[in-house]
Amino acid sequence: MNIDIPEGQEPIGYVWGDMVPGIGMAAANFSLSVYAHTTLGLREFEAARLRIAQINGCLFCLDWRTDRDGEKVEDTFPEAVTAWRTTDAFDDRTRLAAEYAERYALDHHNLDDEFWERMTAHYSQVEIVELSMSIGSWLAFGRLNHVLGLDAVCVLPTG
Repeated sequence: MNIDIPEGQEPIGYVWGDMVPGIGMAAANFSLSVYAHTTLGLREFEAARLRIAQINGCLFCLDWRTDRDGEKVEDTFPEAVTAWRTTDAFDDRTRLAAEYAERYALDHHNLDDEFWERMTAHYSQVEIVELSMSIGSWLAFGRLNHVLGLDAVCVLPTG
């Protein structure tokens, strides 16, 4: 870990809450809002989220599975996300979500007209903005946790 955590402190809570409460709590609320207020389907949401987790290398994010009323993606979903270009497990929206996440993270200067034609054929303007904000959240906070070494010591919340 690249940040010193006092004995007995939970790393994420300490770094995000105690160290920089003004920024950390705002970031945490933004992160929580992505999950609480999404209108995206579970599969496209998870395809984008997992693709960012794979790119970031965030251990916590790679282990996390979004749960919607007891429903989660299948166990083989992460492998399908890795193979988003060729998998037959995805519909067009899910494939586009994974592609957008990858290009947003690695090649955002080259989101060309052809890409946007495909996106707007499958996603509304509101959904595109929501997906963009969600991807931005995952990219920033997953990368932050990985860079600081917090992802290796996080524990998944229970309940």
